[in-house]
Amino acid sequence: MPMLFSYGTLRLEDVQRKVFGRRVASKQDALVGFVRESVVIEGATEANVRFAGGSSRVDGVVLDVTDDELARADDYELPYGYERIAVKLASGTEAWVYVHGA
Repeated sequence: MPMLFSYGTLRLEDVQRKVFGRRVASKQDALVGFVRESVVIEGATEANVRFAGGSSRVDGVVLDVTDDELARADDYELPYGYERIAVKLASGTEAWVYVHGA
């Protein structure tokens, strides 16, 4: 099953229930080499991460989702200019993460 790293709204139970139809099991992890920043999307300030290298890191959670749920996450994120990229987390877990303007 795919793993999905979230540093933003997909960590929230109400958003998970809306997108996935259930609360998704998650565990703490971090995205190393990235920094968290804000972007304005349709007039609202949203979270984003950008590669910065070095020892910078963004804390978040890794979600264990199905292929269908990953497609639903795409439907939730991609219309707002996010792209899904493959990353290796601090734990060594390979996961997907959404970045804006990658």
